[in-house]
Amino acid sequence: MAYSLELYLEDLFFTPQNQIPLIEEENWQIYLEKWLNSLDLDFDSTKIYEMTLRLTNDEDIKSFNAQFRDKNQPTDVLSFAALETDFPDFEMDLVALGDVIISVETAEKQAQLHLHSLEIELLWLASHGFLHLLGWDHPDDESLKEMLNLQKFLLHTIGIESESLKEWCE
Repeated sequence: MAYSLELYLEDLFFTPQNQIPLIEEENWQIYLEKWLNSLDLDFDSTKIYEMTLRLTNDEDIKSFNAQFRDKNQPTDVLSFAALETDFPDFEMDLVALGDVIISVETAEKQAQLHLHSLEIELLWLASHGFLHLLGWDHPDDESLKEMLNLQKFLLHTIGIESESLKEWCE
């Protein structure tokens, strides 16, 4: 059984600065769909799942963090899961998973701190946000460890191995 994913990428960071994105939209599409298919999910394989990935700066994510989490500061990643919302059960071919917003500025700082590339940090944060869209959460240390190990697994499925990821999972 294979799931299909439709990705909407909003690049508000690289393109406005005339920079080439580290990860092309086609690759984001491939990675996220691979992640969707590598997890043990009980979804309807006849549906198409859709999500938005927004790459932005600290100022933009700070406004979302203040508005939706009452935290007037930037953060690395925010997730807004559509599956957590009670919508009427319409028979539609598309199922919205939700939105993931990543601050590339914060990701750059974290990549330097953890001694790995910005590309790995962006994928790490995207995997974290993606799992939240699918219902994973980390209210305690044990569930956080489980989620971090799952993120490591997702990166492994797309060929990303990094020594710096081990510190988060042990």
